[in-house]
Amino acid sequence: MSVTLKEQDKLTLRTAAWGAVSLMSAAGAAGSAHKAAAEGSIALTSATGLVGHVLAKAPKGLNGKSTAALADQVLPALTAAMSLLKEQAPAEADNFRRTVLVAVEAATRPQKGEVSPTMAEMARKITEALDVASATPGVATPDSSVAVPPAAAGQDRPELQKLIQEMVDSGFVGVTLRVHDERGEWVGSAGVRELGQSAKPPANGHFRIGSNTKTFTATVVLQLVAEGKIGLDTPVDDYLPEFGLDRRITVRMLLQHTSGVFNFTGDYYPEYVPGIVYQGREWVEDRFKTYRPEELVRLALSKPARFEPGTDWSYSNTNYVLARLLVEKVTGRSLGEEMQRLVLGPLALSGTVAPDTSTDVPEPHAHAYYRYEEDGQEKVVDVTRQNPSWISTGGDMISTTQDLHTFISALVGGKLLPAELLAEMCTPEPKAGYGLGVFVQDAPGGGTVITHNGGITGHAGLMYSTPDGSKTLTASLNYVDDAALSMGEAFQKATQRLVEEVFGGGQAGTADAAELTQ
Repeated sequence: MSVTLKEQDKLTLRTAAWGAVSLMSAAGAAGSAHKAAAEGSIALTSATGLVGHVLAKAPKGLNGKSTAALADQVLPALTAAMSLLKEQAPAEADNFRRTVLVAVEAATRPQKGEVSPTMAEMARKITEALDVASATPGVATPDSSVAVPPAAAGQDRPELQKLIQEMVDSGFVGVTLRVHDERGEWVGSAGVRELGQSAKPPANGHFRIGSNTKTFTATVVLQLVAEGKIGLDTPVDDYLPEFGLDRRITVRMLLQHTSGVFNFTGDYYPEYVPGIVYQGREWVEDRFKTYRPEELVRLALSKPARFEPGTDWSYSNTNYVLARLLVEKVTGRSLGEEMQRLVLGPLALSGTVAPDTSTDVPEPHAHAYYRYEEDGQEKVVDVTRQNPSWISTGGDMISTTQDLHTFISALVGGKLLPAELLAEMCTPEPKAGYGLGVFVQDAPGGGTVITHNGGITGHAGLMYSTPDGSKTLTASLNYVDDAALSMGEAFQKATQRLVEEVFGGGQAGTADAAELTQ
């Protein structure tokens, strides 16, 4: 078959194939990075046909980059390369795919013993990027902001596509759902990524995950417990004496919301007592303001405690800001740095960000909105860009549905925590069913799901898994938020129906559904 490729197309193929080898080399740097790159390169230069001709020349600019930076460049290029070859030379598309996978396998050979989790996860992502365009030609573009391939978007799981469309019909701007179960992976989207536009939410777009941040943070704290740097039942005051905390409050109580500390975003006594401003026109106009975590904690501690430590349960974002400060005190590094060392790096979660005060959501992403009234007129503002320091570790992180799946399945599958600490994490207190950074709920039809949901002014995320990680549901939602939390009821109903559909018949608990906003 004769085919003419533009120079840009050739560059895409080279970047994709040689970049895959570079990714495996970077991910396996703890072994022999140079030898991994050499072995993979030999496989690429041994390729035949059109692919061999194109790949004979390696592109520049791939060396010296971090694993995350390489992933952001190379994974979309792999999908784009498969897409353009399937359009112009289907046989060469198969040849290209085989060549890349042979090179990836060759790059893993220099590793002594078992391949590291980072390399294994990167190999999985490379394979997925190659396969995403296989269902139908022409669905992928280099920026990875494509709609979901039709074969994955409802033809084989119409019941799931119907449910997310009903979510949009109930008022959400857009929804993307990812399910991993015994039938494989299914990804679907409905609605739009931006008001007034027609494009669907990106298949693996970035979004603010709200209180799912708590699960990441709890995991880091428990990993430091495993390293002997933190005691789970040690008074928090031992680590953070500057706040004068009640000596009865332990690290475990922070992670389980049993400390009784006031929630700095507002709490009930039983009447509502406001905290910082995070709603209405005032918040919209001041949404780029920076709060320091110490400031949020001191505001919370200026209010009376909800109850005696360890005697009750009450959801409080303050607990997790204290957990952040605890991590930073005992390690001497930022929470973001520790999270990169302990979670994001080992799992190759290149789409997950701990933003601190950064205002942007990486592309591609769906947009988030906020609605308020001014002088009798309703205003809707795009609040995708905001300074999330107002919520801090209570819910500031950004991720993707793929990364949430990878994270929760690895977590419950025992890849991040020793068995005894994972068991502690998944042991719920009786009132709300909250463990250490996760809800533990009865699954529809029997069994258990491990979950945490969350939302932050126009973005929300769902994260569910069976205890062994074999079945997961992750989703991103974008919507128009407001001070009345008018999407709260729709969020609860939609979440319940999705869990019911994926995890079996009956009703699922939704104790954390109120986290649609902080």
